[in-house]
Amino acid sequence: MSAPLDFWFSIGSPYTFLAVMRLPEIAERAEVEVRWRPFDARAIQAEAKDVPFADRPLKAAYMWRDIERRSARFGLTIRLPIPYPLAEIEQANRVAALAASEGWCPAYTIATYRHWFVDREPAGSDPNLSASIKEAGHDPARVLEQANAKDCIEALETATGEAKEIGIFGSPSFVADGELFWGQDRLEDAIEWQHNLDLGNPG
Repeated sequence: MSAPLDFWFSIGSPYTFLAVMRLPEIAERAEVEVRWRPFDARAIQAEAKDVPFADRPLKAAYMWRDIERRSARFGLTIRLPIPYPLAEIEQANRVAALAASEGWCPAYTIATYRHWFVDREPAGSDPNLSASIKEAGHDPARVLEQANAKDCIEALETATGEAKEIGIFGSPSFVADGELFWGQDRLEDAIEWQHNLDLGNPG
């Protein structure tokens, strides 16, 4: 059996919504194991001087309309306008890193994107933060204390460094045995590639 498909994502990336909300069902249907790997995409983009959509109004307007079209195509609910960019992206991803280490990352991430895109509550800030942690079955006070402690801060930094080393430059990204797929529109390609690996048919 091959290693799991690594799903590298950063809460704060709008397009990642389309991957987060679809991935569990698609992976289950293909019988592909997925490892959720949160990282800080903004840190990588800042180093690369990659300007976010928020500073490019025409491109940002296109992005939101594109996400709206694709959401309708996939049967996903969103309510524009959606708060963007996020002020607490690091905290959102530190909680995700803790959740990944404890095994509840998908539940938290799906909840926080739903509250962000449907309820218009910014991810990483309350009320989204506490509600998403509770929906994942955990105590917000305990989680936030641990997520904001030195060990978890360093864990997210380490994950971000690992993402950079393997060539990841944006969210969402998928890595199957060293093969990189970038973008929510490559989700099915990544799942297919991983499925073939699991069957012993690489490529």
